[in-house]
Amino acid sequence: MYIVSGAKGQLGSDVCDVLKKRNIPYIGIDVDDLDITDENAVEKFFSNNNVSCFIHCAAYTAVDKAESEKELCMAVNFNGTENIARQCRKSNAKMLYVSTDYVFGGKGDEPFEVNDEKAPLNVYGESKYLGEKAVEKYCNKHFIVRTSWVFGEKNTNFIATMLKLAETRSEVNVVSDQTGSPTYSKHLARLICDIAESEKYGVYHGTNEGYCTWSDLAKKTFEIKGKAVKVNPVATKEYPTPAIRPKNSRLSKRSLDEGGFERLPEWESAVKEYLLK
Repeated sequence: MYIVSGAKGQLGSDVCDVLKKRNIPYIGIDVDDLDITDENAVEKFFSNNNVSCFIHCAAYTAVDKAESEKELCMAVNFNGTENIARQCRKSNAKMLYVSTDYVFGGKGDEPFEVNDEKAPLNVYGESKYLGEKAVEKYCNKHFIVRTSWVFGEKNTNFIATMLKLAETRSEVNVVSDQTGSPTYSKHLARLICDIAESEKYGVYHGTNEGYCTWSDLAKKTFEIKGKAVKVNPVATKEYPTPAIRPKNSRLSKRSLDEGGFERLPEWESAVKEYLLK
């Protein structure tokens, strides 16, 4: 039985949809079904379910809030992940852990390879990196899939926020010195299931192809939707946030190629698919 945590969230719900279409038996769970920070609860869940693969999409993702809620963020993203990894090892189950570009320090302008030095700049990134280490330590049959700039049908995301602002504004200021790859959760979900169904254990980067800045993404969003909104590019220092964001979020797909997994479509076509659905 496949288990998908965070099943009510943006990515988790899409993963469940893919598994359903592939006729793979699964159980989707969320925080109301299992408190992953409770070690005994996690152990009981595994003893009550024949888990063959645990796709761990659940996470504390409030990046700015994490700076003032470090204990809670660590409890979910590190301790909760460790609890699951321990039980996967006991059950001889596979585990796929969804991680983030935020484990890197964001220096330079080259895409990060999977084994490049980790230097998270904020609490959220640190918690996800510690989660990665727990998965690697406790579960031999593991996959780690790092992604970035995810958008989808559920929850708030940058594109939805831009369209909301377009309802009342004729121009917006958007950061132009952070570069990464917008990633459509539906596309990422398919890749995650492809990887989870394999036995090609290891670390992968899964994002839509190509790179852009946040201001580029805003412009493309308004262009596709025919919104006459002017985008004013601004530097990160002009838009301070509690959590420091990496300037470079480019992720290399070399490991996907080596594993024989298909890369995701270009980010522009992904945004268009999302907006014109």
